[in-house]
Amino acid sequence: MTGKLVYTVDLRESCMLYFPSPEEKLTYPEAIEAVETTFAEHCMGRVQMPPKIYVTLEKGDFRTMPAYLPASGIAGVKVVNVHPQNRAAGLPSVIALTIILDVDTGVPKAILNATALTDIRTGAAGAVATMHLAQSDARTLGLVGSGRQAMAQMKAITAVREIDEVLVWSRDIARAEMFAADNTDQNCRAAPLEEVCGSEIICTTTPSQAPLVKNEWIRPGAHINAIGADAPGKQELDPELLRRSRIFVDDYEQATHSGEINHPISEGVYDPAELAGTLGEVVCGKKRRENMDDITIFDSTGLAIQDLAVGAIVMKKGGGMELPFL
Repeated sequence: MTGKLVYTVDLRESCMLYFPSPEEKLTYPEAIEAVETTFAEHCMGRVQMPPKIYVTLEKGDFRTMPAYLPASGIAGVKVVNVHPQNRAAGLPSVIALTIILDVDTGVPKAILNATALTDIRTGAAGAVATMHLAQSDARTLGLVGSGRQAMAQMKAITAVREIDEVLVWSRDIARAEMFAADNTDQNCRAAPLEEVCGSEIICTTTPSQAPLVKNEWIRPGAHINAIGADAPGKQELDPELLRRSRIFVDDYEQATHSGEINHPISEGVYDPAELAGTLGEVVCGKKRRENMDDITIFDSTGLAIQDLAVGAIVMKKGGGMELPFL
């Protein structure tokens, strides 16, 4: 993809334009550590982060995500689109740009190509949830979906847990088989959806607007990272499964309006008062898995503070080009 960056700001300052190679600029262990710390900051109320704003387009949507993370001295906003049909055109379904502002002056400090960074930080959140909520001896990973985020979840989770087998499902069996063939080092194979959902750790990463994962397929003690439902109307999990599980959200306001629980809440089949807590509260030790048979769900909508946390790492490593505002 190519394009021109047009700027008209008349300031005698400059910012850095970053188009980072994710393998060089941000590793999964770095992202996981930063995201875990940031969830703790969220728990302690030491961040500013209004809920993301959605603009609906004909074939998708875009969101604006502002935040301030005082512990890292960083503030900014991400603009990110979700267009599920992009894959057919050879484009990512999620494309993102983050603008970092100087905390003292508001002058733009950096512009980040955040497309790959979004994949990594979302995968990192799934890894943090898995570290704290999945059973310690869980060794099988099921991926519902075979796109970029399924890959990110697998890479992040295998960075924090020893996984014996990865099972992957896609509506397009050829895509699942291709994913498995590309990841034989993870003992990955394509499998039917019901078998995938029998795993001890499950990640759902589809744009589905109707439940895919049935309640009866999930074993006691399983942990689920529900990633795909990140906008109003989306859902991947059977509402009966939600009522049977202990659900932890990344942020109460975002999750109740645009997470996995948003559709069941709007239909009156799930009461938000039943939520077990936030992932930040889990990281801080205020909430936890209560017993071995609990089914735990992390309902991820994606937080702007995650983007700032990984953006800070990329900026410290340098490698951008100067963009003068003259």
